[in-house]
Amino acid sequence: MDRRRWFGTRATVGVVMVVAVLSFLVGIQNIVQPTLTGPLSEYVPASAQRAAGFTGAMTGFLLLAGSFALRRGLRVAWYLTVVLLPVTALQGIIQGGSPVSLSLTGLSVLALPLVALNYRRFDSDWSISTSQIAALGALIGAQVYGTAGTYALREEFNNVDTLLDAFYYTLVTASTVGYGDISAVSQIGKLFSMSVLVVGVASFGLAAGTLLGPAIEARFAAALGTMTDSELSMLEDHIVVLGYGDLTEPILEELQELDTQFVVVSPDPDRTATLRERDITAITANPSDEEPLHSVGVERASGVVVATNDDAQDALAILTARELNPEVHIVAAATARENVNKLRRAGADTVISPAVIGGHLIVQSALGREGMESIADRLTDDDQ
Repeated sequence: MDRRRWFGTRATVGVVMVVAVLSFLVGIQNIVQPTLTGPLSEYVPASAQRAAGFTGAMTGFLLLAGSFALRRGLRVAWYLTVVLLPVTALQGIIQGGSPVSLSLTGLSVLALPLVALNYRRFDSDWSISTSQIAALGALIGAQVYGTAGTYALREEFNNVDTLLDAFYYTLVTASTVGYGDISAVSQIGKLFSMSVLVVGVASFGLAAGTLLGPAIEARFAAALGTMTDSELSMLEDHIVVLGYGDLTEPILEELQELDTQFVVVSPDPDRTATLRERDITAITANPSDEEPLHSVGVERASGVVVATNDDAQDALAILTARELNPEVHIVAAATARENVNKLRRAGADTVISPAVIGGHLIVQSALGREGMESIADRLTDDDQ
């Protein structure tokens, strides 16, 4: 458990985020500070230091975006991070070698093997819908249209001499920033500028709604007390509860009292909806299917509790959980005492039969054994 805490997925994402923020801050500091200090300042040209400042801020921004993508377990984000971490380390050296920039270098170097160690954790494919592709294409198309048109009509504008000038003018026009340093000097230029404004604003609005919509929906899901797929992928050392019924309710209450992270997998949509209303993370799926168990992170779980109220279903769920995580500790609640050994053979480490325990206490109490009632009280007393 300690190893996962220090070297697991959460630690990896956290370190990458820290590197990203540090890279951005160091870059901004070197942009606004004309004279850089540090043991390496005299060996690095000032122009290289300032260039590293600009690129460092950009690298930090990209790495921060990559860290959020890592939270979703995306493989493309892992590749992006592996490429950018050596860049941030080099930028930290170039930016004068101050204590802050050297800290950026050191942390980048330490983060790289941590990211490499968790390669298999980031295995999700980057899926993008047709509407998102269309929105992204519209955004790019609007920028290309404005850049090419402005450059072709550069005689109709002041201060447009290069493609970079045309790109800059299109960007500030489409985003409605409009600094005013470039403007149309003819009717043709003004008409074209209006077309760039209309096309650019429309494409920006379409892209914002389509590309950012899933992220907004994820925030609503978090506000309503449910976990998104990315949050489920970040779970570690948690308990996976397979099934929900009369036997499961006391288990959930105990887990809540112990403030333990857990997730419930139940095939009954009404019961999962009820659990979500109680701010309990639950998904509707067959507990014996591989896909839902994989989505709730059974491979990273510290324990699995199987209590579906159906011993046959329990056995299938145990087999699936054991196959996905051979090392996890599996506890099963047997409905019938004759199925205790069967569930053990299916792969459960511990099998508890409430009926057997209750019957044993009743019989021992009937035989005059003292202390049976106090044992039962300890097992059922909510105040204990």
